[in-house]
Amino acid sequence: MTAQTSTLPHAHPLSGRREQFATRAVFLVAGLGLASWAPLVPFAKARLGVDDAALGILLLCLGLGSIVAMPITGALASRLGCRTILVLSALVFALVIPWLVLSSSVLSLAIALILFGASIGTFDVAMNIQAVMVEKDSGRHMMSGFHGLFSLGGMLGAGGVSLLLGTGLAPLSVTLMIGALLIILVISAYSGLLPYGNREAAGTPLFVLPRGIVIFIGALCFIVFLAEGAVLDWSALFLISSQSVEPSHAGFGYTMFAVAMTLGRLTGDRIVRAVGGTVILVAGGILSAAGFLIAVFAPSATIALAGFLLVGLGASNIVPVLFTAAGRQTSMPASLAVAAITTLGYAGILLGPAAIGFVAQHLSIGAGFVAIAVGLLVVGIAGPAVYRR
Repeated sequence: MTAQTSTLPHAHPLSGRREQFATRAVFLVAGLGLASWAPLVPFAKARLGVDDAALGILLLCLGLGSIVAMPITGALASRLGCRTILVLSALVFALVIPWLVLSSSVLSLAIALILFGASIGTFDVAMNIQAVMVEKDSGRHMMSGFHGLFSLGGMLGAGGVSLLLGTGLAPLSVTLMIGALLIILVISAYSGLLPYGNREAAGTPLFVLPRGIVIFIGALCFIVFLAEGAVLDWSALFLISSQSVEPSHAGFGYTMFAVAMTLGRLTGDRIVRAVGGTVILVAGGILSAAGFLIAVFAPSATIALAGFLLVGLGASNIVPVLFTAAGRQTSMPASLAVAAITTLGYAGILLGPAAIGFVAQHLSIGAGFVAIAVGLLVVGIAGPAVYRR
């Protein structure tokens, strides 16, 4: 049996193992798709011949696409179901990935990044709505494990693309392989994707402003997503400029980050049960801030990579804890709260690349990383107000 019948009238059947497997699969897909872009950033910069500031502005397009699409995804998932949203958005970003390496002009890459960001953002909100419902049905902590599969996808995406590029394989061939793999994974998960959305959001407008504790949770997500986006978009260029790492190997900065995120999240459900969400937020904020500082002031590439690993370890369970809190709060329906905090979080990805690009142009990428470390310390200090064991 993969589901149980709910005792509530007109309720959907409770999700079971099949839905849990499908949820893990789509988190893996999201991580693979997003992280495959990280090793391609230096190639795009070289192909277009732009400086750090221009690249930062160009990278705004990825966040812009996400910010436009995310706010309405919660209501759309309630009307069309998580399955429909996940399948359609997966098809779009699987088809757009090759465009990222074919773009030969700033305008072409900007359009590709907007579509890439919109499809990834839509997919991200829908998969987290499914995750909240599946976790509630299970009656146990599962969110860290789900996000662990996202991190595993990030590790495989960044590391795999870096390795394939290092063998001399053409970027277009690599992206076509990634796109095909994403489609295969979504097909394998199809039967377990929820054909419905959150019932509490039925009949609500397509866009609802966040309120109450949801705003505060979203602000913390903003900082953590900004940090994750900084590693995604700038770690490769940072390693090239500060540690003279070869471009074909520079993607390993994000790979180390993703390895730590994966290990932290795959063990995170047990850790959250043992110590509670408050400890996760405090310790995680401090550790991830320390990781950025170590990377910036590292005397060697090896120590810099260790710093990125510590960033991933510290940040690994902050977002899962915040998403669980969003699912439990009562200020808004869960699906709308998830859409709201994901949108606020991805605003960090929208503003982060441009901000770091501006700082890099006038100071250095490392100076931008130090500013992010300060923000992560704020998460550690303010986080306990969100989550009580």
